[in-house]
This record gives sequence, structure tokens and C-alpha cells, in this order.
Amino acid sequence: MSAPDESEIEASRAPLLDHLIELRQRLITSVGAIFLGFLVCFYFAEPLFKFLLRPFSIAAQLLALRQGEAAHGAGGQVLGMLVGAQNMFLALVGVLHLPAPVGKVTSLVFTAPLEFFFTKVKLGAFGGLILAFPILAWQIYAFVAPGLYKRERRAFLPFLLAAPLLFLMGAGLVYYMIMPFVLWFSLSQQIVGTAGISVQLLPKVSDYFDLLTTLILCFGLFFQLPVILTLLAMAGLVNAAMLIKGWRFAVAGIVVAAAIVTPPDPISMTLLALPIIALYFISIGCVKLIEKKRGEEDAAAA
Repeated sequence: MSAPDESEIEASRAPLLDHLIELRQRLITSVGAIFLGFLVCFYFAEPLFKFLLRPFSIAAQLLALRQGEAAHGAGGQVLGMLVGAQNMFLALVGVLHLPAPVGKVTSLVFTAPLEFFFTKVKLGAFGGLILAFPILAWQIYAFVAPGLYKRERRAFLPFLLAAPLLFLMGAGLVYYMIMPFVLWFSLSQQIVGTAGISVQLLPKVSDYFDLLTTLILCFGLFFQLPVILTLLAMAGLVNAAMLIKGWRFAVAGIVVAAAIVTPPDPISMTLLALPIIALYFISIGCVKLIEKKRGEEDAAAA
């Protein structure tokens, strides 16, 4: 520890009561930010919920496209599913134009008088947390920063940027890929107009919202793997050699975790597992860079 670092830490010392007062102020600021974000998102709950229904609309359009192909005799059931998955990917990247299905694009129901209202409340709370995250992250950083050395503060700041970006990547994967496929597969199981029998998918608004937000949270948290492993490496708890040696166990654990949190289909599991496995190996590269930089600093100090 250098003399400037010691003097900097000593200058930031304060009585316990001062720390508690600061903690109270930052908690009040954080709660206020969350509440303000909740009010904004609750006010716009209806357009936000319509935005969240886009995966359902894409799924219905994909189903209409598949039914049109089936009407012209385009392959069997297995081939049809593969063609449908291909069309979904092409549609999501903007290459394939999807026809609008006849009738309603989406049809959700609620079976309790206040179900949709409480769904809007949950949407407001979920959106409020997302909107308030920059303020929350800054409040946490500002509270712990005085106890960190200058080089530790410089090393910590990039994670405040990387964490939300990785979370948004996971959420985008759910919104643009996972949910449309899951809903398309569910809609394809319907029985409509066959011998007077009708079996249709009519999801509840609360079930749809809970599924979407659960997947977004799971994928967003799984995408934090590089941040977690890099922080553990900075703390000296893991190293690159350890991560390389245990990559088989890590891959097996990622696949099992992906199978647990995703809907029961192999495509969703694969769409989660593959990016996380790639992020694991990217994390090894980040850990190696940290070890190299630490070695250079130790050599310079010696």
C-alpha cells in the first residue's frame, strides 16, 4: 500500500454515526427513485404492456405463415417445425416479411376482477426498478467508494457499465428470440375446427407477464457471469488456470441451469446455454488480462 493510498483512506474515515446517516440518505434517495420510476411506468402501463405483447404478435404471424405453407403441402410435421424456426429467425432479423393473421393478433384474458390492475402494478414496479437502476448503482458506488483505494475505484467503474449492458443483452434475447419461439410452439399445438373440437391458447395476462419477467430476470442475471468471475478474480478467489481446468463442469452446470430456468423445449435451453458458455470463455480471457496487469504492477513495485 502506497503512502498516497493510506492518506486517502485516512481522509475518508468517519464515525459510525456519520456512515449510518449517509446510508439512510442514500436509501431514501434510492427508494424515492424507485417510487418515481414506478409512477412513470404505472402511468404508461397500458402501452408498455402492449409493447410486451409483441412476441405474442410475432408468434401469431409465424403461425399464420406456417399454416399457409401447410395448406400448400410444404413438408411434414417435423420439417414444418424446422421451417417455422427458420422463418422465425429470418423474420426477427428483418429478412422475411410476416403476413398479418386473420382476426386478432393476440388474445389474452384475465379471470379475476383486479387481475389486470395488479399486473399493471407489477409492471410498474418492474419498470421502476429498471429505470432507477442507474441511480441505485451510483448510490451503492458512492457509499462504498470512500473505503476503496484509487486503483480499486478505477477498476470498479467499468462494471457499473458492463452489468446493465449485459443484462439488456439477456433481456433482448428473451424478447426477440425466446418468447416468440415459445409462444409460436404453444400456438402450434392448438386444435381449431377439427370435428367440432376447439382447443385454443388463451393465456392469462398475469401468467404471460410472470413468464416474460421471470425469463428476462433469469437471462439478465445469467449474462452477469463475466462480471461475477472478473470480480472474483480481482479478489483473488479464482484464477484463469482454475477456470480452464474446470470448464467441463462449468459447461455441464450451465446446461443444467439453462434446462431448469427455460421452458421445456431444447431450442430455448440452447439459446440460453450457448451464449453463457461463450461468456464463460470470454471471462477466462478477462481474468487472464487482470492477472497480466497485476503481474506487471507487482514487477514495477518490486
